[in-house]
Amino acid sequence: MSDRGHSNKIAVVGAGIIGVAIAFELQRRGKPVVLIDRDEPGRGASFGNMASIAVTEFMPASRPSVWAQMPKWLLDPQGPVRVRPGYLPKLTPWFLRFLEASRPSRVRELEAAGAVLCHRVYEDLLPLLDAAGLSSALSQEGCLSLYTDEREFNADREHIEVLKRFGFAHEFLGGNAIRELEPAISTKIGRAVLFPQNRSVRDPFRLVTSLFDRYRALGGQFESGEVVGFEKVDGTLSALRFNDGRQVAVAEAVLCAGAYTGRLSERLGERIPLETERGYHTQIMAPGISMRHSIIWPARAFMVTPTAGGIRVGGTVEIAGLDALPDYRRARVLVSRAKEALPDLQVKETSEWMGHRPALPDTVPIISPSAKTRGVFYATGHGHLGLTYAATTSRLIADLVTQRTPPIDLVPYRVDRF
Repeated sequence: MSDRGHSNKIAVVGAGIIGVAIAFELQRRGKPVVLIDRDEPGRGASFGNMASIAVTEFMPASRPSVWAQMPKWLLDPQGPVRVRPGYLPKLTPWFLRFLEASRPSRVRELEAAGAVLCHRVYEDLLPLLDAAGLSSALSQEGCLSLYTDEREFNADREHIEVLKRFGFAHEFLGGNAIRELEPAISTKIGRAVLFPQNRSVRDPFRLVTSLFDRYRALGGQFESGEVVGFEKVDGTLSALRFNDGRQVAVAEAVLCAGAYTGRLSERLGERIPLETERGYHTQIMAPGISMRHSIIWPARAFMVTPTAGGIRVGGTVEIAGLDALPDYRRARVLVSRAKEALPDLQVKETSEWMGHRPALPDTVPIISPSAKTRGVFYATGHGHLGLTYAATTSRLIADLVTQRTPPIDLVPYRVDRF
């Protein structure tokens, strides 16, 4: 595609679950859309996420109880957060914003902003799946949070208290009740909390590709290529520039390229403090056990989800930038911890993966028009809630693009809040 003239097309840059959902929603509303990615749809973070609609996981990572543990974690090579030493100088400005977001009053604001989005999740997700004929993509089962004893449970009490305050469903379970739900869970697990709304996606990559197919069936276009620049006329976006020299005229653009969105925003003179949380998973296709629920074990910092035809083990955070090679030892540590919770788990027919989650220092995504360039919108920084927030983000961005009044106040998600 090469187009230098005026266009009424809306470009959606980034074909992960966020971008594909936005493209589908805009095309469904009658807008001519071109979805752009340098890779096939769904091959980024959407390929390997933990398949969870995690409506209970909106608490900001910047809360004091988390950063107080940072020194201990950073010294532990197998800890839940790992920063590669050579990357520390580049991380410093982001980390200072992270600390600023830890003020108690700010934490309460951030909790409220996340809760507003999470309360909307199924109001937006179920109609989107229904419209795309993909309702069967979502499981009916929830997630179990595991604790060996009262000490571990009390360490996670802050999380439970926040869920109570915002009215998210949860149920306390003892040992026998836990194993009635999931017989494979170890008897060393003495307590659990069931989050019934934290349902799973049967195959997150297939969800993206199926939604993409529905988008194409509505007449949506796809363009393969890497966007590296922008053309403007009187402060208004007029075209996108690709790395091979092509220019494509567009009326508007939504930038939702995950952790790479920061590189695009810089070329518009709009610096976003966007980092990458590198996440790892191991997909086990012959696990030797069956599971209905996903599980998380907060004290061990991992998650296990039945998805994609097997069982997926993932978790932890590594901060090392967009270009460093993966360190799959982190994935193997998670599998060893998963075997503590699931003693009969067999690790056969496996594959390992690393992906980039787009992380903002305050944990709240950017869902916003550009503050610098008319015709540009941002949908980025969803962290580990990209799948969870995808349908709601598509609804909100489509409302902004089509000049409808969004159903919630978008001030907390504005791009220029930092």
